[in-house]
Amino acid sequence: MSKTIFKRTKILATVGPATHSAEKIAGLMAAGANGFRINFSHGAAPDRLEQIGWIRDASKQYGKPVAILQDLQGPKIRLGILKDNMLTVKPGDVLTLDSSIEEHDGGFELPVQYNLAEKMKVGEPLYMFDGKVHSIVKEIASETAIKVEVQNDGFLMSRKGLNLPDTDFGGDILTPKDIEDLEWGAGQDFDFVALSFVQTAADITDLRSRLVALGSDAYVIPKIETKSAISDENLEEIIKVSDGVMVARGDLAVEAGAEIVPVVQRRIIALCRKHGKLCIVATQMMGSMVDHPEPSRAEVSDVANAVIQGADVVMLSDETANGKYPVETVKAMRKTIIYTQDHSEVMMVNKDEVRHKKDAAISYAATNLARDIYAAAIIAETSSGATAVNIAAFRPNLPIISVTDHQKTAQKLALCYANRTYVRPSDSEAAGKLAQELKDEGYFGESPFSVVLVSGYTPGEPGTTNDIQVRVF
Repeated sequence: MSKTIFKRTKILATVGPATHSAEKIAGLMAAGANGFRINFSHGAAPDRLEQIGWIRDASKQYGKPVAILQDLQGPKIRLGILKDNMLTVKPGDVLTLDSSIEEHDGGFELPVQYNLAEKMKVGEPLYMFDGKVHSIVKEIASETAIKVEVQNDGFLMSRKGLNLPDTDFGGDILTPKDIEDLEWGAGQDFDFVALSFVQTAADITDLRSRLVALGSDAYVIPKIETKSAISDENLEEIIKVSDGVMVARGDLAVEAGAEIVPVVQRRIIALCRKHGKLCIVATQMMGSMVDHPEPSRAEVSDVANAVIQGADVVMLSDETANGKYPVETVKAMRKTIIYTQDHSEVMMVNKDEVRHKKDAAISYAATNLARDIYAAAIIAETSSGATAVNIAAFRPNLPIISVTDHQKTAQKLALCYANRTYVRPSDSEAAGKLAQELKDEGYFGESPFSVVLVSGYTPGEPGTTNDIQVRVF
């Protein structure tokens, strides 16, 4: 095996005020981050341009392709600014949420950043302050306002989020802000676009058509965080038409109940592997490290379980965006990933469960061949990245080293399970040449060792894989 310590599950770090510098970005990358999330719920264009530049500069500095994900806000509905930033409520209080109000006077008429009257119906639940205050819609008061009755004691603060678990947005989940951000992002170097509060597969096809029209080839990642998305009729269809999914556990817990999240997470990871799609597990994975230099035992277990279940990526949010210990958090997550992968077995996918395609069958054969001969690595030649993704779906316990002639493909594969990608000119011996190059660098340790080379040459058919070789060095 390689002397290199190789992390198979990848780390996606959110950039924010705590990491808004070239030095911090480089520190996160050196600590083990494979990709960076830019959250479009916050920040402005000048900051984002700086962040993109710092990420790409650090990528060149370390010779390490990394992914950048644009996370659209979606219909994340928030309260406006409240007087004194606080309003205490109790059961029976009736609040008016009005999108036409610009200033709160301290009473029960509250400004809200979305016209709820257009979507909500009487009797539907509305959860405020990210689920801390429950209420029920009692009246559609006007064209811009609804009235809700509070169900429990609590308090509200400015700009806190609202959740509408039973409200049907009717395919209208891209807000004017999202469309503007999408148009801006199409001119930047984003590899992935994440869509919030997805309800059906149609939401994904709509976003993809918009990206194509804008000339963007970014991969589409729906955030699974609504009751509608996890229903039997929608979940697998959403995964099929996507390039991957994010298990957005925070809003999912509010919308559908915290108790369902572990089971849904496991189901989503299995479906992503079945269909060869990226799976990102997100929200509070090491939340205590926002304020403390060490994770809790529960958080370490949470990360370890995601690794054992076979997630491609584990994501950090506030921990790296606003926390006191962003670099230390990435290091702690990396340490947990490596120990877990070296001391446990990742859950396997039965070959019969994987989509019936020739490339999937060949990838399965290559993975088993590598295991049977104790290969040091699988080296895959890929143009679109599909070959590497298909191999990764079977979760080999060794590096998948990809060689491509497209920088964009290398960046997208930065989040793919077990992948380490190199950009090299395309020719019929690209994989063999890379294996020799890595051998000369000492990557594989002492000879002799074997590698499995996987490639395909069918002009005009990206993703076609039709050749497996074993090379001994």
